[in-house]
Amino acid sequence: MLPRLEQKYKEEIIPALTKAFSYRNVMEVPKLQKIILNVGLGEAIHDIKLLDSAQKELDMIAGQKSVVTKAKKSIAGFKLRKGMPIGCMVTLRGSRMYEFLDRFISLALPRIRDFKGISGKSFDGRGNYSVGIKEQFIFPEIDYDKVNMVHGLNVVICTSAGKDKEGKALLKEFGMPFRD
Repeated sequence: MLPRLEQKYKEEIIPALTKAFSYRNVMEVPKLQKIILNVGLGEAIHDIKLLDSAQKELDMIAGQKSVVTKAKKSIAGFKLRKGMPIGCMVTLRGSRMYEFLDRFISLALPRIRDFKGISGKSFDGRGNYSVGIKEQFIFPEIDYDKVNMVHGLNVVICTSAGKDKEGKALLKEFGMPFRD
């Protein structure tokens, strides 16, 4: 069975965007390519257990195994050596991507304190959108009592749109609550 948002994309969003941007071919319509979740923990230099717990939390949020990211270069001021583990990330594609986006839009974002919508200015010029989350508690999978440390995460939504206007229209159709 298709995820709810994937079905909505095929039945409602493709015709709506085709009409709005007057595409001549269905293949021109922008689509979601992947969603990347990234947690950067500089504190992991001193305590590697923090990284392990952050990785387990990211695994629960994403629904698949995450990968530990390592420092690309040494920075003496931060006591950082090349190759030290400093974060974790996961890339979602296919049905897991649609299911995560559905949970993110309908469950997680409304749980942010004093939520009035997300900024519509975080596009990169090529239709990809990035949003930073300050604490991981907005996801229902995280148990507040079992958390060692409060950390944030970055969510990058990559689309096939060539322009920010098209990417924003696509995400708006999915139900992304932009504040305008």
